[in-house]
Amino acid sequence: MNRFRSLYGASPLHLLLVLCSFALTGYAGIRLLSGSEPWKVVLWFVGAALLHDLVLLPLYTVTDRAAQTLLGERREPAAPSETARPAMRWINYVRVPVFLSGVLFLTYFPLILQRVSHRFTLYTTLSTDVYLGRWLLITAALFAISALTLLIRMGRSRPTPESGVKRPGAARTGPANGTPGHESAP
Repeated sequence: MNRFRSLYGASPLHLLLVLCSFALTGYAGIRLLSGSEPWKVVLWFVGAALLHDLVLLPLYTVTDRAAQTLLGERREPAAPSETARPAMRWINYVRVPVFLSGVLFLTYFPLILQRVSHRFTLYTTLSTDVYLGRWLLITAALFAISALTLLIRMGRSRPTPESGVKRPGAARTGPANGTPGHESAP
């Protein structure tokens, strides 16, 4: 067992799971490409990769930089000699709900925008009228949960007078030699 782990780098269970995932991916690929027009699947994958890398990724970056600039979150890296507590990065409490809401929108945009054929209603007996409202409700809930989490974290990280956290420059120095630890009498 140790010899296998030293040669492979992980346990045999890891190897088994990797091989199973490759088999499942191969099966899905064969099923996808065995249709009547497999070139459409390939075109979709290439188009999605190009759309993501050439359009969406720069758009994510510009939007994130704009949000950091508008919200005052952009900072220079701290000097190695600084020992102060790092500032709370609350931009992530905006990023996460935006990301999750965006993924939900990309997944269900035909239903949210009511761009489905009448066959959808015939097959599923579901109306498409509710998807926009539900997506907006889920988005609002994600932002509310994120805001609540931020408030809880801010409340926990706030130093209390009893915790003994000293502010910079609060330590007294001795009267004559300026050494710390020699408290001067009031």
